[in-house]
Amino acid sequence: MVEPVDSLASLRAFVASADARSFKTAGQGLGISSSAVGKAIARLESQLAVTLFHRTTRTISLTEAGTIFLARARRMLDELQAGEAELAEVSGSPRGRLRVSLPLTGSLLTNALAAFAAEHPLVELDLDYSDRLVDVIEEGFDVVIRTGETGDSRLLHKTLGHFEWRLVAAPTYVAAHGLPTGPQDLSHHVCLRQKLLSGRIAAWPLRSAPGLNVPVSLTASVIDPLLDLTLRGAGIGCFPQFLVRDGLANGALVPVLEGELEQAGVLTMLWPASRFRVPKVRAFVDYVGRHVKADVGSVA
Repeated sequence: MVEPVDSLASLRAFVASADARSFKTAGQGLGISSSAVGKAIARLESQLAVTLFHRTTRTISLTEAGTIFLARARRMLDELQAGEAELAEVSGSPRGRLRVSLPLTGSLLTNALAAFAAEHPLVELDLDYSDRLVDVIEEGFDVVIRTGETGDSRLLHKTLGHFEWRLVAAPTYVAAHGLPTGPQDLSHHVCLRQKLLSGRIAAWPLRSAPGLNVPVSLTASVIDPLLDLTLRGAGIGCFPQFLVRDGLANGALVPVLEGELEQAGVLTMLWPASRFRVPKVRAFVDYVGRHVKADVGSVA
């Protein structure tokens, strides 16, 4: 006798595994272990009496039956999501798990997130901090907030604000090394740089010296440790205005080559158009849109 299965959970595990080509990655997206994903797939295969995946020690791939079933499974989950959205509209109460991807400079959003959680206790915030370019729809995010522009036609977006980039250093560093008087002087200074996921070093957009080969004295893949090192006097760093505003105001940081950076950044919120009718998504988008814009330090 075939053991009864949780068909919905198994369908979700199957589609996530087919998309990720990995039980481990699928499990991470679903918030369960790779073992749980594998067992859900095995139960689904037993129920359907087919093999859905070819498995090796390193990879998985769809069988012919799995490929055929994937299209139908997607339709079933899409219909379920549409039904949930319609029912949620009737209830009108934001509730359920909300997956949000945030930049690693997400401290700007902390106050707004805390206030939203307090105002909407039935919404479970699932926050993923990463500077990588996530696929909002394929990875199952409800909302993504990023520094930068987007061109994905499947997504709606709202500009939360524009911000300046600032070169800064701690007073202790300035006392020991002095201040550069022009971009060329940076060659004699300790410059703390961010290394992007591509391996490229993020450029410092110098107005009077575009393309200048700024020294790479120290790199980090995320920006927050660079700010901490700058505050401790380790060198000169380049940061969004909203990250260094307090440090400049209280004297923990001093401006370097003021007015030299030409580029303004943009903080953007994105979400799938199909999800905006869902109350939890609409509530979050509206709330963050109202409460974050003033904190960015808009220059536009």
